[in-house]
Amino acid sequence: MRKSKWKPGFTLVELLVVIAIIGVLVGLLLPAVQSARESARAMSCKNNLHQISLAVDMFHHANNCYPPARYQPRPGDPASISCGGSQTTWLVRIMPYAEAGNIEKMWDYGIPYGDHSDQVRSQNLPMYCCPSRRSAGDAIGLGDIIGSGTIWVTLPCGCKYPIPGGGGTAMGAVGDYGANHGDLSPGSAGLPTDFNYGGNGTGIIISSRARCVDGIPTNWVDRISHRHVTDGLSNTLLVGEMHVPIGKLGQSPQDAFIYNGDKLYNFARIGGPAAPISKDPRGEGNDLVRWGSWHGGFCQFAAADGSVRSISNDIDTETLGRLCNRGDGGTVVLEE
Repeated sequence: MRKSKWKPGFTLVELLVVIAIIGVLVGLLLPAVQSARESARAMSCKNNLHQISLAVDMFHHANNCYPPARYQPRPGDPASISCGGSQTTWLVRIMPYAEAGNIEKMWDYGIPYGDHSDQVRSQNLPMYCCPSRRSAGDAIGLGDIIGSGTIWVTLPCGCKYPIPGGGGTAMGAVGDYGANHGDLSPGSAGLPTDFNYGGNGTGIIISSRARCVDGIPTNWVDRISHRHVTDGLSNTLLVGEMHVPIGKLGQSPQDAFIYNGDKLYNFARIGGPAAPISKDPRGEGNDLVRWGSWHGGFCQFAAADGSVRSISNDIDTETLGRLCNRGDGGTVVLEE
């Protein structure tokens, strides 16, 4: 009678133990991998801000001033400087200094944003997108634009209201970085002195009134340059991450067209008392004009000297306001 030979191997229990150990190790390793990936994304985001600040600085060198955030008339001003308000934004103007002059040439600064084609409005640059949120190829949104007819704007409450002169829903590029328009010290009470009107912003890249010829904007009036940043270039914010709620990517108004100058929250943010950095990445409500990030605990900014800083979401709002105001005398030193 032939005897069977015993072959060494794993029992079922041993296999289950090994699988359980591997599962535990993967569970321990996964957070570290995710953390490393997010650190890389945050570094890439910081590089985007640096590239944007370099493009803005080169614009300043060529024009002796910063780009206007948009054209925006001020109530009560004469007709010679009271046109515009729906043209494109500063993010188009700096394109020639970011090796994207071919895209900038597609734009006409004298006509409304909505009068440009879908192809033009949808052109995006990788440096306008934080990799923690999206890539440039994904940064296309749908929303209402000013054109002809009537549009319905969706408010954070979910309700809608009509705006005469609207052209309906269209496509357009969205993005993650906004200009520092300043703080709320000029006011927000429906007066000509309000922060959002041309020339009133206390930041660096602010809304400007346009010089008008036959009702068409041809140039900008309110020109901010280095000499106006009396608190110091290294102590004043230039651009930063705009708050966009998780789950609202590509949805207006929370994630709006960055080249559309008809609403300030499309392309800029303010900071200070009553406008802190958003702590909740899902927050909606009145967060439309706040800074905010998906990195967790901090928001990244480029100062006017080109340096990039990570600022805690818990920063005191008075301090944040001083960083946003180019000349309030309240100098705050930004540390590495």
